[in-house]
Amino acid sequence: MKRKKWMLLLLFALSLSACRGQERAELSSDAASAESAASESAGGSVGSEETESGVLSNGAKLITVGETQAAAETLSSKIEFQNVDETVYVTGSNINIRKSPGKGGALQGTAQKGQSFRRTGYSKEWSRILVDGKESYIASRYLSAKQSESSASAADAAGSAGQAAQSLSFDPSWPLAANSKIHSGSALLYKADASVSNGKTICVNAGHGTKGGSDVRTLCHPDGTAKVTGGSTSAGSTTATAVSYGTTLKDGTTEAKANLTAALLLRDKLLAAGFNVLMIREGDDIQLDNIARTCLANQYANVHIAIHYDSTDSDKGAFFMSVPEVGTYRRMEPVASHWQEHNALGKAVIGGIRQAGGKIFGAGNMNMDLTQTSYSTIPSIDLEIGDRASDHSPAVQGKLMDGVVLGLKQYFGL
Repeated sequence: MKRKKWMLLLLFALSLSACRGQERAELSSDAASAESAASESAGGSVGSEETESGVLSNGAKLITVGETQAAAETLSSKIEFQNVDETVYVTGSNINIRKSPGKGGALQGTAQKGQSFRRTGYSKEWSRILVDGKESYIASRYLSAKQSESSASAADAAGSAGQAAQSLSFDPSWPLAANSKIHSGSALLYKADASVSNGKTICVNAGHGTKGGSDVRTLCHPDGTAKVTGGSTSAGSTTATAVSYGTTLKDGTTEAKANLTAALLLRDKLLAAGFNVLMIREGDDIQLDNIARTCLANQYANVHIAIHYDSTDSDKGAFFMSVPEVGTYRRMEPVASHWQEHNALGKAVIGGIRQAGGKIFGAGNMNMDLTQTSYSTIPSIDLEIGDRASDHSPAVQGKLMDGVVLGLKQYFGL
């Protein structure tokens, strides 16, 4: 009798376990779907919400970044899309665009706040959109059929509505790249409309804006030699801050923010003028140190312009950091092969700003040994467009950026 009773209890326990297993399986499926859409925001990398083991604290297993494209296409065939034909607007920044829905879908590019797309299919988690006439997918939660005032302003500022920027990652195997210590972020490449394109690509680097960058140090020079001038890092130092915090303008605006507003204006003006644009930073934080930024520019651009404000407070005007007249520095590679190009680019840009009516400091240049210059294999300048006391309103920055575009046209003979 007791044996029969124990058998009944065992059967009951097995049945209860099976029910709980089914509940966990359903929970896993729901969590995976939710995480798939949530990870599409560029606030973190794909799958950034996962634990290291890929399992939530409640035991639900997540879909991992390593899923194959084939698996993503299988998921695509299971999603039931409602056929629609409407214009939608992006409500977030750096939102992933994929070749197929789901986290396993190959990354095609990113979309910016205010961009518009034609949506042809809708599901709760994913939307089917057209990018350059081809079907692509984006998380539905970051799209709206209504264009808000802020989205309209962002779209006007972007100058690239309906165009997906190509996301480009850092490769540690590139020349000079081994010295980079912060490089998990990605740059964005915008292509000018084919009807106006001149085939030149400008890297626009909004200076600063890397959280934790001031706590990391990198080699000033590729060969490990010491700096030959002062600056934010003193002469004689062999290492420099990977990305410093920057100064604060007299009205309380951080330099990083002022740099970014100018960089975004320059992006739009360059695209309108037929230049392709490689944007290093379009938000408050990009995890790319100065070496990584320079290597990305070396790889994908024809010239590299970093935008900054000087730490003085005399409203001194614009100038560029020219290559120091120090023999040992000018003989060091890659400086030896490119310093004349750096100075020529700087003179052309300052000349353009002067023609546009912008204020210029002195002769328009100041000698400085910079990490950017030390690692550049393309014409490259640090452009200081003012200082802490300078007017950084859109009108003033717009005039300065008009001058930069004018200077670049003259530099390339366009």
